Amino acid sequence: MPTDCSYQNSGYFSSLINDYLEQKSNLKPLYNRFPSLENFGAQVQEKKASYAYESRKILVSVLKQQYSKISITSITQQNIELLLNSNTYTITTGHQLNLFTGPLYFLYKIISTVNLTKELQAKYPNYNFVPIYWMATEDHDFEEINSFNFKGRKFNWNTVTSGAVGRLSTEGLDHFFEVYANELGTSANAISLKKLFESAYLQHKTLTEATRYIVNELFGEYGLVILDADNQNLKRLFTPYMKEELVFQISHKKILETTEKLKEYTIQVNPREINLFYLEDNIRERILFENGKYKVNNTKIVFTKSEILELLENHPEKFSPNVILRPLYQEVILPNLGYVGGGGEIAYWLELKSFFDAVKVTFPILLLRNSALLATEKQVHKMDKLGLSWKDLFSKQADLVNTKTKELSEFQIDLTPQKKHLQKQFETLLELAQKTDDSFLGAVKAQEAKQIKGLENLEKRLLKAQKRKHSEDLDRITDLQNELFPNQILQERQANFSEFYLEYGELFIQKLMGQFKPLETAFEIVVF
Repeated sequence: MPTDCSYQNSGYFSSLINDYLEQKSNLKPLYNRFPSLENFGAQVQEKKASYAYESRKILVSVLKQQYSKISITSITQQNIELLLNSNTYTITTGHQLNLFTGPLYFLYKIISTVNLTKELQAKYPNYNFVPIYWMATEDHDFEEINSFNFKGRKFNWNTVTSGAVGRLSTEGLDHFFEVYANELGTSANAISLKKLFESAYLQHKTLTEATRYIVNELFGEYGLVILDADNQNLKRLFTPYMKEELVFQISHKKILETTEKLKEYTIQVNPREINLFYLEDNIRERILFENGKYKVNNTKIVFTKSEILELLENHPEKFSPNVILRPLYQEVILPNLGYVGGGGEIAYWLELKSFFDAVKVTFPILLLRNSALLATEKQVHKMDKLGLSWKDLFSKQADLVNTKTKELSEFQIDLTPQKKHLQKQFETLLELAQKTDDSFLGAVKAQEAKQIKGLENLEKRLLKAQKRKHSEDLDRITDLQNELFPNQILQERQANFSEFYLEYGELFIQKLMGQFKPLETAFEIVVF
């Protein structure tokens, strides 16, 4: 269903993202190519010249090893094999290992990525395009991923953690499962969800394994390839760039130059002098350079320059890129053309272009993922009956209530004509006052301001009175908006997919797949 609300006028995106979507000239130096089907042709040629065949062999070997313990669909298997071919390229999205996928936009990123590869395949039939989900297994912010919302209730996984979340044990989630399973009921779709959760978290030892299982179950039939980059062989490909980071800190210098150009916007991330972590099973801590030594923050681990470079050479898996270096790592190890991300991600990618140029790595095309509002036929009927547009529902609730109160009122609430009439009357008095002394002029101006203020107060009281009179209609309007925008934020940032899967089963993802158009910038309205 079409909507009259674009990303730019929705009120839910930053000025930086809006300007990017509008292709404002001040941002053009900060990206390589804007996302369009035509621009991907040139992107292929640029990537082809810089991505080595040896990297393909290592990538495929790692993927086969990572998929060896789970069931793999024929299309995903085929996509992995295709990565050995020099005419195969990837489109990538990445996300944290949120418990049971977390908010809805986790799925939206993957669906946008899959659908973009389909469009590219149709446009460029002589090439192959593989969708990649990059698991953020090395993140260590457990608080960001340990919960999800289901029908307005927050389900929390409470456990003690340290180090990279991908290595976290799933032990203890059986108790969590008991509580969550009770909320699902006994329908066929509920049984499917219980089986999915149980198979993922109670039959796999780590959060990485559990997340791979879930995402593969949901998207394996679409050929999605899931990658865990916390791997020694992949990091060996990235070793030269990590060495440069340790010795020369190029990223810090280049990104600081870029952030100067972005001063009019809110900066998403700030670079550190060294954008690498030291990684062990229970440790992921920043590497600092102090007094000629490399130190691991919050530990007693210290290295000389030669010691840390030797460790890097022999054990690259002990080094972990942060949010600044992770995009470079991705583009080094993948034959990648584009990255699909949310507004915050695109914002920090825009800080990285000069750094990529400095280290001579092709900068990917940046695509804002699809956003969607899920609604039922009943909600759409209610919206029509209340005389609401989708644009109305996207507005702030206070603005929506004020606008609809004025529309419902049988007389005009806006007292602007009266204010203009009053100001006209005071013009004569002001002309007279200017011929007298300053004190009289001041008194006239004060009286004018007082009477204008009085009219404004009357206008507010009139609006308030009309809100009371039309309270039943206004309550219906706000109730509908609250259903579609829980807690007055985007539904996709609140609800978990299981809430909708419980109702619609496999049709849920199929419908999103059929409707998402990744190169368009309008909110999708998906009606069930």
